[in-house]
Amino acid sequence: MIEKKVRWGIISTANIGKRSVIPGIQESKRNEVVAVASRSLENAQKFAEELGIPKIYGSYEDLLNDNEIDAVYIPLPNHLHKVWAIRAAEAGKHVLCEKPIALDEAEAREIVEACEKAGVVLAEAFMYRHQQRYEDIKQKIKNGEIGEVRGLHGVFTFNNASDYSNIRYTKEWGGGSIYDVGCYPISAARLILGEEPTAVTTHAFFSPEHGDVDMMASGLMEFPNGVALTFDCAMWAEFRNKLEILGSDGRIVLQNAFLGDETYEIIKGGKTEVVKGKNINPYALQADSFAESVLDGKPTKFSYDDIINNMRAVKGTLDAAEKKERLILK
Repeated sequence: MIEKKVRWGIISTANIGKRSVIPGIQESKRNEVVAVASRSLENAQKFAEELGIPKIYGSYEDLLNDNEIDAVYIPLPNHLHKVWAIRAAEAGKHVLCEKPIALDEAEAREIVEACEKAGVVLAEAFMYRHQQRYEDIKQKIKNGEIGEVRGLHGVFTFNNASDYSNIRYTKEWGGGSIYDVGCYPISAARLILGEEPTAVTTHAFFSPEHGDVDMMASGLMEFPNGVALTFDCAMWAEFRNKLEILGSDGRIVLQNAFLGDETYEIIKGGKTEVVKGKNINPYALQADSFAESVLDGKPTKFSYDDIINNMRAVKGTLDAAEKKERLILK
C-alpha cells in the first residue's frame, strides 16, 4: 500500500526554497513537490527543471486553482506573506509560510483567522525548532541540569551588504536584520523559556545605503523572573550563529544554533560535555511534522498563539530600535 503524501506547490522561485526548503520537502517521508509558480513562466520552467518539479505555472493564482495541490510553501518577500497566505487558505490549501510570517501582530492574526476559518493547517517556517536537540535541552533544563536559568545570549549575523538590490533592503517590504535573522534568537528564547517577553530595548544601525533598514541591531529582551535575552543580529557583519543558555550551575551552548547540526555542549564546573544528535535535515523534519497535521489531524507542533506572540515580539524589537526607547510588550 502506497502511503498518501502531502502534495506541495511552491509560490515563487525564491532562493531559500531552491537551496533549502524544497530539497528538505523532497527528502522527507510524507511529502512531495508537484508544482512551482512564478510571475515568469520561463523562470518557473528553469527552476522546475533544476529541482525535478513536474508542473509549472506562470501565476500564483493558477497554482492555487490546481485541485491536485494540498499545501503551499510561501517564501515571498515579507510584505506579501499575508495576502498570499490568506488567498491560499481561501483556496483550501494548507500553508507553510516563511518567517517572519507577517509585518506585525495584526497581520499574523489575520492569517491565523483565515486559516482557521478555511480549516487548513498553518505553520511558520522556523526549521531549527524541529531539531530534537531543542526538546532535549528543554528537558535538561526542566530536570535542573544547569540549575536555574539566569539568562540567554543569541547571535545571528552575516554580511550581504554588497548586494544593494536585495529585497531585504526595502523597508516597506519588511526588510532589515531584525526581521531576517533577529527573529531566530527571539523565537529561540521564547521556545526555551516557555514564556513571553514583557519588554524590549534595542539599539540599531540604520543604513542610508540600504534603504534605511536596520543592518545591525543589539537588544535586551526582558522575560519574567528577572531572566533576559541579550542578542544581536546583522546583515553587515561577520557570520555568527550561536545560542548560550546560562544557568546558576552550568550553561548550554549551541555553537551552530540556527544553521547547523544537532550538536550542543553542556559546560559545568570547567568541564565540557559534547552532545551529538542524529543530524536529520531540519527542513525534512519540518515538512514531516506539517504532514502529520495535514494527513493525521495531529495538532501543529507550534500553536497559532505562538505565531502571533512571536510576531508581537519581533515587531516590538524593531519598534524599540526606531523609537530609541524601552518598549513594553503587551
